[in-house]
Amino acid sequence: MGRDVPAVVFTREDRRRYREKMQECLEVFARMLRESRFEAERPRVGLEIELNLVDERAEPAMRNTEVLAAIADPAWSTELGRFNLEINLPPRRLTEGGPDSWESEIRAALNHADERARSVGTRLIMIGILPTLRQADVGEPALSENARYRLLNDQVFAARGEDLRLDIDGADRLRTYADTITPEAACTSTQFHLQVSPEEFPRYWNAAQAIAGVQVALAANSPFLFGRELWHETRVPLFEQATDTRPQEIKAQGVRPRVWFGERWITSVFDLFEENLRYFPALLPLCDAQDPAQALDRGDIPELGELTLHNGTIYRWNRPVYGVADDAPHVRVENRCLPAGPTVADTLANGAFYYGLTRALVEEERPVWSRMSFRAAEDNLHTAARHGIEAQLYWPGTGEVPVAELVLRRLLPLAHRGLELSGMDAAWREPLLGIVEQRCVTVRNGAVWQKEAFHRALGSGTDRHEALRRMTRLYIDYMHLNAPVHTWPVD
Repeated sequence: MGRDVPAVVFTREDRRRYREKMQECLEVFARMLRESRFEAERPRVGLEIELNLVDERAEPAMRNTEVLAAIADPAWSTELGRFNLEINLPPRRLTEGGPDSWESEIRAALNHADERARSVGTRLIMIGILPTLRQADVGEPALSENARYRLLNDQVFAARGEDLRLDIDGADRLRTYADTITPEAACTSTQFHLQVSPEEFPRYWNAAQAIAGVQVALAANSPFLFGRELWHETRVPLFEQATDTRPQEIKAQGVRPRVWFGERWITSVFDLFEENLRYFPALLPLCDAQDPAQALDRGDIPELGELTLHNGTIYRWNRPVYGVADDAPHVRVENRCLPAGPTVADTLANGAFYYGLTRALVEEERPVWSRMSFRAAEDNLHTAARHGIEAQLYWPGTGEVPVAELVLRRLLPLAHRGLELSGMDAAWREPLLGIVEQRCVTVRNGAVWQKEAFHRALGSGTDRHEALRRMTRLYIDYMHLNAPVHTWPVD
């Protein structure tokens, strides 16, 4: 969840003080790591899902404030666009409550919210990019009312000094400019959180980076943007471009983007927070009153507010998170590369694959990141985003191989093993990972279904937007049935 901020104008003094406070926070964080002050005995997982709002015609509905009021649940919050909402599910132990408990909890929360949304004339849809969204829908009026978003928008454009350029090739081609960051609101994601000990963090982060391309290929669900058919997971290039604070000349100098895969495997969680301060100027230089060193000296848990706020404006596909819960600090990996949807069943299957595979890779004697270049992992992400489940990805020991073959032969057995090590028995593992297996066998995921359903509707003689609208309405119907997307018919 984003942190709320006031509407302010920043001075040079604000920026200088913020830089000093971030450095103080970093030093305190290093001290906490040395003194082993982190919660690691009861690791938990968490889940955030971003959703779109549509009207009865499946067109975007700019009404998140009204829907949020109707839901009246603190687990729900606004997102960047007025057609977005986000739910933050309570953290839990991975195997807590039996095989159906987490799915029941998520479905109950989403069904309740959808019922309340209907009371104000809207519906919820879990999808990577809303297919009926037009470029005219993402102008400045689409920004949510939360002051954080307007302030963030102003700071991005102050840093750029010029409009954003969107440039994405696919079956169609998108070339356009934007004068706000609201195209980013088109990107709605699923975010898996994994709490680990600081000592284990680098291995889990490296593992998550190594499999990011595989995850995206399996779960791609964003093939359309502004009426054009682009990448299977268009969220990836769109998010990279829609929050880019660098004009062309700065890019040419090699300055790092704020949506960032990274540039190296790490040996400590400290590496990532230290990179944040070294490479990225502050977008929201707001200082907390708390002195982190004094708080730690008193025996209190410092919030490290400046460090965490700055971290929230650097959009790594796997982001480090520092948090405080139940009067104890912890660190976790936030896996951000997957789109929302299509169903709760698909979401939990994606989560089982991620949690199981990372655990198995962490346990290997010769870890995959010691046999794979960081650049190869990054290339996998973009190849997977472009081609989806039809992609060919690099993996150590196999070279370039179709992702479905790689998963079926190598990675699914590892995911099973990792979940078993985490205490999940076969009766729970098999149905979840069976969904991933069948996606690979059928070579069908959300992006494939959307493209097929769109072209079928287009072939009936309707125009492109009407075909997208019909496909989206059909998607919503199937989403509520909660059958995995590889089983969906296209008519």
